[in-house]
Amino acid sequence: MHVLRPQFRIEEQRALAFAADRGFGVIVAADARGPRGSHVPFVLTRRDDRVIVQIHLTAKNPLVELADGVRRFLLIVAGDDAYVSNDWYASRDNVSTWLYEAVHLSGVAHLRERDDNRAHGDALLAVSEARLPKQPWDLAQMEPKRETMLASIRVIDLVVDEIEGQSKLNQHKSDDDHVAVANQLARAEETGSRRLAERLRALRPGLGYEE
Repeated sequence: MHVLRPQFRIEEQRALAFAADRGFGVIVAADARGPRGSHVPFVLTRRDDRVIVQIHLTAKNPLVELADGVRRFLLIVAGDDAYVSNDWYASRDNVSTWLYEAVHLSGVAHLRERDDNRAHGDALLAVSEARLPKQPWDLAQMEPKRETMLASIRVIDLVVDEIEGQSKLNQHKSDDDHVAVANQLARAEETGSRRLAERLRALRPGLGYEE
């Protein structure tokens, strides 16, 4: 990840928390034909003082055979993003830009044994269900069909050794420009833009934002 400015960098522990909270990203690796990618849910854990991202893929996914304990994988976890037009700023001579938050986690990928499929499924379900305002759903309701489904996947551990995060929220702009952009984003129909407006306001509370 190319960090445009030091003030955009997300500190490593906060980057891991961001990734864990999102729980979904794009896993990428390269073979002789070039890069391959898949959109995946994941569980982020610690094991023996190492950060582990555990994912699953269908058994026929080309990425499975690339998880050989040597090759490096990259997980891209994206948050909200929004375009900022030139004339949204309070001051002149500003160029249009794109605000976003994203984390990259990379390391060597290891294919797990099929016996690990059930534990991975349980962990992924627990994390995902915990995000919802309801009683967690129990996978036991799917037995014995669940065994057939588990047999069709492979679990991969990505042992993370590089953590990169970037929160590009116009931290280098003046208060007047910051407020003007936050107000514009807050008026947007798109919910991601409104969430970024909240992030901008949280970065500089107490300014003259619109209600």
